[in-house]
Amino acid sequence: MRDRSILATMELRLNTVTPSAAGLRPAGTARPAAGVDAAAGGGFSSALSGALREVSNAQNESSRLQKEVQMENPQVSLEQTMVAIQKAQVGFQATLHVRNRLVQAYTDIMNMQV
Repeated sequence: MRDRSILATMELRLNTVTPSAAGLRPAGTARPAAGVDAAAGGGFSSALSGALREVSNAQNESSRLQKEVQMENPQVSLEQTMVAIQKAQVGFQATLHVRNRLVQAYTDIMNMQV
């Protein structure tokens, strides 16, 4: 049950990325020239680094909001801060899951008989 909620969260995060931003093309579209695709910087590594950057930004934003609430800034609400904290926590948990799955896949591949 817990895996489903994390997968649903990851699907929501992935749906916000447009196919062109992630370097992906819809099925049936023409493949661009090799130089154009490489220049766009698409691929798994750029998508992963972008996702890590977003998680880091969410954590930084939640820390900033926590400090503002502690300093009793009237323009920052407690509800806004709690939502930012939860977003950062969910993003971190999803990132941790992806890392664990990647490590497990690497271990499985390295243990394969050739």
